Amino acid sequence: MRITVYGAGSWGTALAFVLGRGGHEVFLHGRREAEIREIARARENKRYLPGVILPAAIKPTADKDCLCQSDAVVLSVPSHAVREASVYLRGFLPAGRIVVNTAKGLEEGTHLRLSEVIKSELPGHPVAALSGPSHAEEVGREVPTTVVSAAATAEVAEAVQEMLMTENFRVYTNLDIIGVELGGALKNIIALCSGAIEGMVSRDNTKAALITRGAAEMARLGVALGGERATFFGLAGIGDLIVTCMSAHSRNLRAGRLLGAGIPLAQALAEIGMVVEGVRNTKVAYELSQAQGVEMPITEQAYKVVFEGLPAEEALKTLMRRDRKHEREELPGAGR
Repeated sequence: MRITVYGAGSWGTALAFVLGRGGHEVFLHGRREAEIREIARARENKRYLPGVILPAAIKPTADKDCLCQSDAVVLSVPSHAVREASVYLRGFLPAGRIVVNTAKGLEEGTHLRLSEVIKSELPGHPVAALSGPSHAEEVGREVPTTVVSAAATAEVAEAVQEMLMTENFRVYTNLDIIGVELGGALKNIIALCSGAIEGMVSRDNTKAALITRGAAEMARLGVALGGERATFFGLAGIGDLIVTCMSAHSRNLRAGRLLGAGIPLAQALAEIGMVVEGVRNTKVAYELSQAQGVEMPITEQAYKVVFEGLPAEEALKTLMRRDRKHEREELPGAGR
């Protein structure tokens, strides 16, 4: 196939690498011409994915005409840029081409999932979501990785599976695109909190509890919004949650550490130097939980730390002092 990866950051470059290894002709498309020229010259994205040499099948280009020639597009931009990117694609992408979204987030203001954003701007194009435990730094070095391709139909999910599958990049399919997208977005919030726990010099007991109860509240909101509970305990849920809460590659974890140590949000984000999806996701998820009447105590405390300046230590104390609950939420009278 001839495939365009739109977005030449770390994840876009890593996925272009996977597609190139899989035998496809790949355009790595970005709109910053100087950066694209340097990637083409060096055969390496030294800014975002240093040390990964791009296969000859990958053609870095700033020429939008590559979209007209493509059989599919992999959209690899931050969540807040998905609508703008979709509008850009609309002018050049032939009708009926699959769009694979790789961003993990929710749109501020509208509260839409990203596939909904894409469909609103690119009607008639099948949309798939790619999610799961997958840091670009490891994917680009061919560390065995497993992800999930989610779409409304098996035909689209399986087409993306076939497109991306290699011996080191295993792709499962899932028809619960609602759950897959929400899992990818909500885990970022829990990862911010995981970092905050590290910043407070708390220990493994606390992080294990956070991840476990975080998965429970992710599933709670996900089901309320139409997702399937089982999805949140698969690759796009607990799988992605674990890696994002534990890995040194996680921007959300690193930003959380700074917040936990008392560093102001603006300073923490400046130090990370790249998009930290968990910040926007916290705001949208908190607003959704309030609108849906879904109890999300971890998300609520994360919102207060990130947007209201509550010290992380106080947020943790509040969580630990909550009323007694039953762990099994489905039992009568169990509460949350």
